[in-house]
Amino acid sequence: MNITIVAGARPNFMKIAPIIKAIKVLQYEDTDIQYRLIHTGQHYDKTMSGSFFEQLGIPEPNNNLEAGGGTQAEQTASIMIKFEKELSNNKPDVVLVVGDVTSTMACTVTAKKLGVDVVHVEAGIRSGDMDMPEEINRIITDSICDEYFTTSILASRNLKKQNIPEEKIHFVGNTMIDTLYQNLLHLKKPDCWSQYNLKANKYLVLTLHRPSNVDSAEKLQSLLSTISGYSAEIPIIFPVHPRTKKTLDNISFNKEKIILIEPQSYLEFMFLIKYAMGIITDSGGVTEEATVLNIPCITLRNSTERPETVLEGTNELAGDDLNKLQSLIIKIIKGEWKNGSIPDLWDGHTSERIVEILAKKYIKEIEHVAA
Repeated sequence: MNITIVAGARPNFMKIAPIIKAIKVLQYEDTDIQYRLIHTGQHYDKTMSGSFFEQLGIPEPNNNLEAGGGTQAEQTASIMIKFEKELSNNKPDVVLVVGDVTSTMACTVTAKKLGVDVVHVEAGIRSGDMDMPEEINRIITDSICDEYFTTSILASRNLKKQNIPEEKIHFVGNTMIDTLYQNLLHLKKPDCWSQYNLKANKYLVLTLHRPSNVDSAEKLQSLLSTISGYSAEIPIIFPVHPRTKKTLDNISFNKEKIILIEPQSYLEFMFLIKYAMGIITDSGGVTEEATVLNIPCITLRNSTERPETVLEGTNELAGDDLNKLQSLIIKIIKGEWKNGSIPDLWDGHTSERIVEILAKKYIKEIEHVAA
């Protein structure tokens, strides 16, 4: 069985790393499974991409499509054109895509048009917010792929509502949590730890990158004012996404309280998350990691595609309600946050389940064709 694995942006790298490790285990056991790793280049700067490969033990890609930059449409077109050439030259039995970034959708469409099966890891998650590019990517990918690996029962239900045959839906857990567990003993203190004299459980982490929060100077300024105004004397560590930096350069805020740092590599960022008093974010993935690490988390969105982090975990939605944001920050500062639990099958063994399912399906199919 030959698998082409696609990674394109920072969230993808944490999801493919344990899958590759699980494949290597089966290879060691003489299972007939080979993979080809394709980096679309959607995230192309060193911190947003390269260092993740190094820290997570991801091998050098077999091909980097170098399709970063440009508008959504330009990037989608570039990925599709270059991935079509890749598949024409190296046709696999199946393409594996993860998450909900542009690369996921673009490579799924390209593969299906060439008659190649596609399996989607992290299928079925839905926010209900069609203003999110990721929601469009999810819907398109799940409407045409062949096998669906889900992180939760809720995601599986979403697919069943879409009339996906039940035998194609596999509730396996969360590969990003596999990566978290595999690296907990290897986390690294970032430079900002000593530079700003940070102490465990004595700071907040802030991440913002979604257009609805960062493209408007007025919106971003009101968020930062609220966060800095209600977090007492607690410093706020803010790794700045390139998209966010463009707006930050044009607004004023409390720069002594809100400490801007460069985007962090995986091991450094997870160190900051693990030892934070709380997290304020608009990232879906961070809410999952916060839930597993039992860290209070506020999400600055009106909906989430990961409802289990709210229903079971440590996450709460503040949406656009600044009053609610204030009250939630105060709860963190006072130590009055709710108790959370870890969702089912977020146990560090998701990737093994995925690879075993693929091997049973596609190796049997290949043997049947050969016979």
